[in-house]
Amino acid sequence: MTRTGLIEEPLTHSVIGAFYDVYNALGFGFLEHLYVMALERELRARGHVVALEVAVRVMYKGCELGTQRIDMIVDDKVIVETKSTPQLPRAAARQLYNYLRAAGIQVGLLLHFGPEPKLCRLVCEYPKKNPRNPLNPLNLVQLSDPDPTLASVKESAP
Repeated sequence: MTRTGLIEEPLTHSVIGAFYDVYNALGFGFLEHLYVMALERELRARGHVVALEVAVRVMYKGCELGTQRIDMIVDDKVIVETKSTPQLPRAAARQLYNYLRAAGIQVGLLLHFGPEPKLCRLVCEYPKKNPRNPLNPLNLVQLSDPDPTLASVKESAP
């Protein structure tokens, strides 16, 4: 049986490696923004393009409700949401899923810098007939069609 690759597998592999490098160096107990800064440095050192504090529009029936801040987008392909709490909030995966929907990006990683490092990989698949355009790296708040019909959501280990 042949194994099919995960969506953005090489990129998510690199981000996960960077996550463990940062966690192993800093451990648990710092504020989230310090982990984000360290992760950004590690990802840039690995040759990735990193956008921090990215605003995406949240739309409802064609009207903008407001914007939502995403911790990090790597190479315009993977959303990274970080947490540094003693316990991972139950709503954190749902938050990441909603970021994927709002941004029109398929893959997200939830990285928990807790007492033990944890991660969650989410994939939000859009129908092939109505794919969303990727974010425009020159104006990250500009999004295409705000309300696609989602085909499925999958959670899987990297």
